[in-house]
Amino acid sequence: MIDTDILSLFFRNHPEVTNRFSSYLATHDKINISIITYYEILSGLKHRDANKKMALFLKFASTNSVLPLTESSVSISSQIYADMRRAGSPLDDIDILIAGVAIANDLIMVTRNRRHFGRINGLEVEDWSELKSAKPPNT
Repeated sequence: MIDTDILSLFFRNHPEVTNRFSSYLATHDKINISIITYYEILSGLKHRDANKKMALFLKFASTNSVLPLTESSVSISSQIYADMRRAGSPLDDIDILIAGVAIANDLIMVTRNRRHFGRINGLEVEDWSELKSAKPPNT
């Protein structure tokens, strides 16, 4: 599942990210994003009144998978929240909700934000902005 920061790099034509998207799409039908990432991208574009970019994003979203919050993902997210609060290392709710969607759908989180997402038990994290010759994961 693609996080907001990686998706932003894709739309800015970051060479490694666009290569990884192409490689992934050679063997998979669609890119997965969470409804939270959809919200983050859309709200940022609306704030900047970036209508051309918004149209491009909406077309991208319509041809890929926008994964919803579900009872399962919210339950997972609430457990992550409780565990991290007890450990004294809380995260932003948005990151926790995104992680819950990834875990509920058994997907690898593709993000540059390893500092936050890497602390979540049960979440596998990968950064597609780094040079890597390995085959893309099931995201």
